[in-house]
This record gives sequence, C-alpha cells and structure tokens, in this order.
Amino acid sequence: MTRSWTMPGLCGLALVCGVFAGSPARAQVASPMPFASHQAVYDLSLQRTRGNASVNAARGKILYSFSGSSCEGYSTEFHQISEIDSGEDKVITSDLRSTSWEDGEGKSYRFKIDTKMNDNPPTQVDGVAERNASGIVVKLKLPKAKTFTLGKETVFPTEQIKRIIEAARAGKSILELVVYDGSDDGEKVYNTLAVIGQPIAGDKAPKTPDVSTGNEKLKSVTRWPVTVSYYDRAAKDNAGEQTPAYAMSFELYEDGISRALVLDYNDFVIAGAMDKLDIKDTKPCK
Repeated sequence: MTRSWTMPGLCGLALVCGVFAGSPARAQVASPMPFASHQAVYDLSLQRTRGNASVNAARGKILYSFSGSSCEGYSTEFHQISEIDSGEDKVITSDLRSTSWEDGEGKSYRFKIDTKMNDNPPTQVDGVAERNASGIVVKLKLPKAKTFTLGKETVFPTEQIKRIIEAARAGKSILELVVYDGSDDGEKVYNTLAVIGQPIAGDKAPKTPDVSTGNEKLKSVTRWPVTVSYYDRAAKDNAGEQTPAYAMSFELYEDGISRALVLDYNDFVIAGAMDKLDIKDTKPCK
C-alpha cells in the first residue's frame, strides 16, 4: 500500500449505495472468479488540493505486479516513484519498493518495504505475520527486532480485496475490516471502511477509458466503484470524530484488477490513470 503520499497496498492492496436486490452481482455469488495474475503501470498526477495545501504539482508512476493462486499463495511487487512540487524550488522525491507474499487462506504474510525520500538514507521494514488460534503474531526484523500480537479479526491486503469482492458480489454496500500490511514502521494497524457502488458491466465504457476498458479479457468481467477509508487504529479512542489518514477510490474488477485510482491524502488528491496492463496466465489449482 510509507504513507507520506505513496499508494497503500493494492496489493494487495482496505460507500453507501444500498443493497443490489436482484442485481447481476447477486446472481454470480455461486461461482467466484480467481484473481488475475497481471502487471499494471499507473501514471500519477495532482487532481486537486484543499485548504492551504502547498502543493503546486505532483507526478509519478506506479508499477504493480501480482501473481499466484489460492493454493500457492499470492505474490506482489510494488514500485512507486513520485515527486511533489511545493513551489519555491522545493521538490520532495519519494522512491518506494515493496514485495510481499500472502498465504491463499490469509494465514501467513511476509513483507519487505524500502522507502527513500530525497537524498536521505532509505528506511526498511522486514517482517512476517502468522495467524494462530488466538490472533496474529508479527515478528519484525527491521526497522528493529520486535514481536507483537494483533487481534484475530485482522486481515492482510489480499484477503481484504477478496472480502471486498465477496461483499460486492453478495450485493453489500458497506464492509468494515481491520487491516495490517506492514507499512510505516511495521506496527501500524488500520480500521477500514469500504463503500461499494453498483456493479458496472465490463463492456460499459467509462467517461475516461484506459487500457483496461479496452482489454478483451476484461470486457466480460464485472467491476465495482469502491472507496476505502483508512483510520489509524491507535487513534481510535481519541475524542471527536476521527478523520481518515487517507482514502482510496478505484474501480475494482471481479478478478482483482483495479483502474481509475484516486488517492486522497486530505490536503491533496492524486489521480492514478492506468497506462499499461499485461494480464498473464494463472496456473490453476489442482
């Protein structure tokens, strides 16, 4: 998904429209679609700013690779290079690389994240999380050795996307999940609220088409507009209404591919337009 203004896990990868009674999504519940192995490139640009945010321009790219299956587990590679121009020759350059592997049943999660800002030394997070009967045990190697336990309700990024798709196909419009992805210092946990819109037929052209909407393999695949708000779980008990740390909006295909990204960091909003897409063959489970 490393927060500054980097994209949280698509990798993975964490909306009030009512229940889709009688919708095509409800009719598909009996036959879930496996995730598609794919590589996508997104062009990032500044969509808008709010208040007195000192952001004049933003640009960058995301390279996202996803592969695997429910029997072999899921691997993701994520690389984002981005720049924020705040005027007066002040430019912040961010280079984020992450790799992860998640068990197909959401029982195990391994992750490595490297982040470099301008010419500063890179920061690294390296760890593994294992689910047991009482919860999730996280063992960090970096940035410092530490072991801690998360509640058993916590899910990992690919499991989060899986549950959003299951909820969408079942006609649900709201889904709350606790998500752990190893970001920041490896100890951050998020409460998330996903709002799911009405299903969109794969062959329905959007206002702003891209390579996904012209892809023959996706023309028969349903997608849903989704907005996921991420709240810092550690700040849950603070007085007053909590503002999300950030929010992501995107159109989510039933096979896990995402298009039309919008990353909302409260003071400013980044758009991510899909520029390239390569859908690869996925080895079926035996």
